[in-house]
Amino acid sequence: MKFLDQVKIYIKSGDGGAGACSFRREKFIEFGGPDGGNGGRGGDIIVLAVEELNTLIDYRYQQHFRAEKGHHGMGRNRTGKDGAPIILKVPVGTQIFDDDKETLLADMVEKDQTTLLARGGDGGFGNAHYKSSTNRAPRKTTPGWLGEERWIWMQLKLIADVGLVGLPNAGKSTFLSVVTRAKPKIADYPFTTLAPQLGVVYIHDKEFVLADLPGLIEGAHTGTGLGDRFLGHVERCSVILHLIDGSAEDIAASYATIRHELKEYGAGLDEKVEVIGLNKCDLLSSEEIQEKIDSLKKVCNSEIFVMSGATKQGIPDLLSFLLKHVLATRLHKETLKSQECDLDLLS
Repeated sequence: MKFLDQVKIYIKSGDGGAGACSFRREKFIEFGGPDGGNGGRGGDIIVLAVEELNTLIDYRYQQHFRAEKGHHGMGRNRTGKDGAPIILKVPVGTQIFDDDKETLLADMVEKDQTTLLARGGDGGFGNAHYKSSTNRAPRKTTPGWLGEERWIWMQLKLIADVGLVGLPNAGKSTFLSVVTRAKPKIADYPFTTLAPQLGVVYIHDKEFVLADLPGLIEGAHTGTGLGDRFLGHVERCSVILHLIDGSAEDIAASYATIRHELKEYGAGLDEKVEVIGLNKCDLLSSEEIQEKIDSLKKVCNSEIFVMSGATKQGIPDLLSFLLKHVLATRLHKETLKSQECDLDLLS
């Protein structure tokens, strides 16, 4: 299945059905009164977050969604049938924006969360609705109200605990394949990874989700390369694992490039907890490794782990450190959620 994290679709809720103009006509009933029923309500457009999906590819081939119109009212005071709603299923983590791509309509962050995007139009009134003591035989009816229509953008931001960033060929895909059961494409050339990859890390009877993003290059925040498209997937991560190719000549410059892109992108990416993995250290001597570490310490204050995705050197310690931060973040979120619940009960 192809990965697609951004789509634009058109939605229109159903129009309401028209009210009926009808009079009771039966044998032996000379003056049958009005009995025109009301129209049915138009169908809604509803979005539902489900765990089974991890891409928006379904909306690439169908971009227009129109809910059913409400049925017209009928005689004998019969109300028209309501139009059937349309339920749009999206992956957990999907954000829905208005056509301007700035106005956030919904943020689907929980399983089975639902949001009404477009309300169906109300049904019109039949002539029985307008019967009164002074108007015994009204012929007035109203058509149904129109439904809502709009263009919307859907953007998927993967919900992962740890975001894996770095320059192309830093060894991110290799690392993901070693610590999880994911099978990303691995090759010795830049931009092997063209879409985000998710994997689950199991350690110390616990687990957390790791997201591998396509390699970033200078200018990624402006759309250069692939980074601008996928940097949004890091927004929901609690920890950023920054992999640096230890065999590179100037690793301080490599580090600075990624940090600059995270800062320029915004959304608080540069303020997240960062862990540095100095990768491919199996190719270096002890003296060279120490030189690389000293060079990094001059430009950052983050925790640095010497590791190798190929030989699995240093990986257990790195994963244990990441797990500690992930569990602390989860505990903090649960505490805030319980406090909000207590406030709701008090109010």
